[in-house]
Amino acid sequence: MIAELTAATVMVLATVFIHAIGLVLLAKLTRYEAAEEMRKKIKPLSAAGVSLTMTIVLGLFALHAAEIWLYAALYLELGAIDTLRHAVYFSTQTYAAIGFGDELLDANWHLLAAIEGINGVILLGWSTAFFVTTMRRVGHF
Repeated sequence: MIAELTAATVMVLATVFIHAIGLVLLAKLTRYEAAEEMRKKIKPLSAAGVSLTMTIVLGLFALHAAEIWLYAALYLELGAIDTLRHAVYFSTQTYAAIGFGDELLDANWHLLAAIEGINGVILLGWSTAFFVTTMRRVGHF
């Protein structure tokens, strides 16, 4: 249990750090875009407005993908899951708190997977708050 909690703590710290840096970079990008939008009076449904929205969505998606792959790599490294495909699939399902079941995962690492689910929900919520705040700030809704 100590090994699971240690691995989970390291992963939570790593993913929160990755997420924070990613959101700071996206915020800087959107501040620049927001200033340009105000200056040029770009409409939300214009090419520039849609481009800004897509950039944020894809940026958030990339952050979550990196975090999911980091967990998948850990499962492989620990020998908790046998193949990369299964590790990425299991991690994606767990991170999104959808749940896959424990068939693929070595029983010694079930607690790590449960904490990944909690971690994923928090990071997804953080991304949602960031997206809504950013869209409101630039006047898209």
